[in-house]
Amino acid sequence: MSRIGKKPIAIPAGVTVTVKDSVVTVKGPKGELSQEVDRDITVTVEASEIIVARPTEQIRHRAMHGLYRSLIANLVKGVTEGYKKELELVGVGFKAANQGNLLDLALGYSHNIVFEIPKELKVSTTTEKGQNPKIFLEGSDKQLIGAVAAKLRSLRKPEPYKGKGVKYSDEIVRRKAGKAAGK
Repeated sequence: MSRIGKKPIAIPAGVTVTVKDSVVTVKGPKGELSQEVDRDITVTVEASEIIVARPTEQIRHRAMHGLYRSLIANLVKGVTEGYKKELELVGVGFKAANQGNLLDLALGYSHNIVFEIPKELKVSTTTEKGQNPKIFLEGSDKQLIGAVAAKLRSLRKPEPYKGKGVKYSDEIVRRKAGKAAGK
Protein backbone atom coordinates (compact mmCIF):
# COMPACT_ATOMS: atom_id res chain seq x y z
CA MET A 1 0.00 0.00 0.00
CA SER A 2 1.26 3.47 -0.81
CA ARG A 3 2.25 5.23 2.38
CA ILE A 4 1.33 8.61 0.91
CA GLY A 5 -1.78 7.37 -0.92
CA LYS A 6 -3.41 5.74 2.09
CA LYS A 7 -3.26 8.89 4.26
CA PRO A 8 -6.62 10.68 4.26
CA ILE A 9 -6.67 14.40 3.41
CA ALA A 10 -8.28 16.56 6.11
CA ILE A 11 -10.76 19.15 4.82
CA PRO A 12 -10.42 22.42 6.79
CA ALA A 13 -13.42 24.58 7.72
CA GLY A 14 -14.66 26.79 4.87
CA VAL A 15 -13.53 24.38 2.13
CA THR A 16 -15.95 22.41 -0.04
CA VAL A 17 -14.87 19.42 -2.13
CA THR A 18 -16.95 17.95 -4.95
CA VAL A 19 -16.18 14.91 -7.08
CA LYS A 20 -18.02 14.68 -10.40
CA ASP A 21 -17.10 12.02 -12.98
CA SER A 22 -13.31 12.02 -12.57
CA VAL A 23 -12.80 15.71 -11.70
CA VAL A 24 -12.14 16.84 -8.13
CA THR A 25 -13.08 20.49 -7.48
CA VAL A 26 -11.98 22.27 -4.32
CA LYS A 27 -13.43 25.67 -3.30
CA GLY A 28 -12.03 27.74 -0.46
CA PRO A 29 -11.31 31.26 0.73
CA LYS A 30 -8.43 31.75 -1.76
CA GLY A 31 -10.30 30.53 -4.85
CA GLU A 32 -11.35 27.41 -6.70
CA LEU A 33 -9.11 24.71 -8.18
CA SER A 34 -9.86 21.46 -9.97
CA GLN A 35 -7.88 18.36 -10.87
CA GLU A 36 -8.77 15.57 -13.27
CA VAL A 37 -8.12 12.15 -11.74
CA ASP A 38 -7.32 8.91 -13.59
CA ARG A 39 -10.48 6.87 -14.18
CA ASP A 40 -9.12 3.87 -12.22
CA ILE A 41 -8.50 5.86 -9.03
CA THR A 42 -11.55 6.46 -6.83
CA VAL A 43 -11.89 9.61 -4.73
CA THR A 44 -14.52 9.75 -1.99
CA VAL A 45 -15.43 12.56 0.40
CA GLU A 46 -16.40 11.30 3.86
CA ALA A 47 -17.34 13.76 6.65
CA SER A 48 -14.27 15.99 6.93
CA GLU A 49 -11.71 14.04 4.89
CA ILE A 50 -10.93 12.92 1.36
CA ILE A 51 -9.97 9.29 0.75
CA VAL A 52 -8.13 8.18 -2.39
CA ALA A 53 -8.24 4.47 -3.27
CA ARG A 54 -6.89 2.22 -6.03
CA PRO A 55 -8.46 -0.93 -7.50
CA THR A 56 -5.44 -3.27 -7.75
CA GLU A 57 -1.78 -3.63 -6.78
CA GLN A 58 -0.51 -3.04 -10.34
CA ILE A 59 2.57 -0.82 -10.55
CA ARG A 60 0.63 1.78 -12.56
CA HIS A 61 -2.19 1.92 -9.99
CA ARG A 62 0.27 2.17 -7.10
CA ALA A 63 2.05 5.07 -8.80
CA MET A 64 -1.20 6.93 -9.59
CA HIS A 65 -2.51 6.40 -6.05
CA GLY A 66 0.22 8.46 -4.36
CA LEU A 67 0.36 11.00 -7.19
CA TYR A 68 -3.32 11.95 -7.11
CA ARG A 69 -3.43 11.99 -3.32
CA SER A 70 -0.55 14.53 -3.34
CA LEU A 71 -2.15 16.63 -6.09
CA ILE A 72 -5.48 16.80 -4.24
CA ALA A 73 -3.68 17.67 -0.97
CA ASN A 74 -1.93 20.53 -2.85
CA LEU A 75 -5.32 21.81 -4.04
CA VAL A 76 -6.68 21.84 -0.48
CA LYS A 77 -3.60 23.64 0.87
CA GLY A 78 -3.66 26.10 -2.04
CA VAL A 79 -7.26 27.26 -1.49
CA THR A 80 -6.71 27.63 2.28
CA GLU A 81 -3.15 28.96 2.77
CA GLY A 82 -1.84 29.57 -0.75
CA TYR A 83 1.73 29.25 -1.98
CA LYS A 84 4.64 31.69 -2.20
CA LYS A 85 7.89 31.67 -4.18
CA GLU A 86 10.70 34.17 -3.82
CA LEU A 87 13.34 34.81 -6.49
CA GLU A 88 16.49 36.87 -6.13
CA LEU A 89 18.38 38.78 -8.86
CA VAL A 90 22.13 38.57 -8.23
CA GLY A 91 24.31 40.83 -10.37
CA VAL A 92 25.40 44.42 -10.86
CA GLY A 93 22.66 46.43 -12.57
CA PHE A 94 20.04 43.67 -12.37
CA LYS A 95 16.65 45.23 -11.66
CA ALA A 96 13.03 44.12 -11.34
CA ALA A 97 9.92 46.30 -11.36
CA ASN A 98 6.26 45.47 -11.80
CA GLN A 99 3.11 47.29 -12.86
CA GLY A 100 0.19 45.05 -12.05
CA ASN A 101 1.03 41.68 -13.59
CA LEU A 102 3.69 43.00 -16.00
CA LEU A 103 7.20 42.32 -14.76
CA ASP A 104 10.03 44.47 -16.19
CA LEU A 105 13.43 42.79 -15.78
CA ALA A 106 16.89 44.24 -16.51
CA LEU A 107 19.17 41.18 -16.59
CA GLY A 108 22.23 42.43 -18.41
CA TYR A 109 20.90 41.96 -21.94
CA SER A 110 20.75 44.84 -24.44
CA HIS A 111 16.99 45.30 -23.82
CA ASN A 112 14.78 44.86 -20.78
CA ILE A 113 12.60 41.76 -20.63
CA VAL A 114 8.88 42.40 -20.13
CA PHE A 115 7.28 39.27 -18.70
CA GLU A 116 3.52 38.90 -18.28
CA ILE A 117 2.54 37.00 -15.13
CA PRO A 118 -0.73 34.97 -15.38
CA LYS A 119 -3.72 36.71 -13.81
CA GLU A 120 -4.16 33.89 -11.26
CA LEU A 121 -0.90 34.94 -9.55
CA LYS A 122 0.10 38.09 -7.67
CA VAL A 123 3.58 39.47 -8.20
CA SER A 124 5.50 42.04 -6.18
CA THR A 125 9.08 43.28 -6.29
CA THR A 126 11.37 44.88 -3.74
CA THR A 127 14.63 46.74 -4.18
CA GLU A 128 16.41 47.71 -0.97
CA LYS A 129 19.77 49.43 -0.75
CA GLY A 130 22.55 46.92 -0.14
CA GLN A 131 20.26 43.98 -0.97
CA ASN A 132 19.63 42.08 -4.19
CA PRO A 133 16.31 42.84 -5.95
CA LYS A 134 13.61 40.27 -5.09
CA ILE A 135 10.52 38.99 -6.89
CA PHE A 136 7.64 37.51 -4.87
CA LEU A 137 5.04 35.24 -6.50
CA GLU A 138 1.83 34.36 -4.63
CA GLY A 139 -1.16 32.25 -5.62
CA SER A 140 -3.23 29.18 -4.89
CA ASP A 141 -1.99 26.92 -7.72
CA LYS A 142 1.31 25.26 -6.76
CA GLN A 143 2.01 23.95 -10.27
CA LEU A 144 1.49 27.35 -11.90
CA ILE A 145 3.73 29.16 -9.39
CA GLY A 146 6.47 26.59 -9.91
CA ALA A 147 6.23 26.86 -13.70
CA VAL A 148 6.33 30.68 -13.72
CA ALA A 149 9.23 30.76 -11.24
CA ALA A 150 11.17 28.24 -13.36
CA LYS A 151 10.53 30.33 -16.49
CA LEU A 152 11.78 33.49 -14.75
CA ARG A 153 14.88 31.62 -13.55
CA SER A 154 15.56 30.33 -17.07
CA LEU A 155 15.85 33.90 -18.39
CA ARG A 156 19.30 34.10 -16.76
CA LYS A 157 20.35 31.03 -14.77
CA PRO A 158 22.92 31.54 -12.00
CA GLU A 159 26.40 30.95 -13.35
CA PRO A 160 28.98 29.05 -11.26
CA TYR A 161 31.89 31.54 -11.30
CA LYS A 162 30.39 34.74 -9.87
CA GLY A 163 26.90 33.44 -9.01
CA LYS A 164 25.19 36.06 -11.19
CA GLY A 165 21.67 35.38 -12.42
CA VAL A 166 18.11 34.77 -11.24
CA LYS A 167 17.95 32.27 -8.40
CA TYR A 168 15.43 31.03 -5.86
CA SER A 169 15.99 32.70 -2.49
CA ASP A 170 16.66 29.36 -0.79
CA GLU A 171 18.85 28.01 -3.63
CA ILE A 172 22.56 27.51 -3.02
CA VAL A 173 24.72 28.08 -6.11
CA ARG A 174 27.83 25.88 -6.23
CA ARG A 175 30.81 28.04 -7.06
CA LYS A 176 33.84 27.11 -9.15
CA ALA A 177 37.39 28.33 -8.54
CA GLY A 178 37.97 29.99 -11.92
CA LYS A 179 41.38 30.36 -13.55
CA ALA A 180 44.37 29.13 -11.64
CA ALA A 181 47.36 31.48 -11.44
CA GLY A 182 50.24 30.97 -13.91
CA LYS A 183 53.35 28.92 -13.13
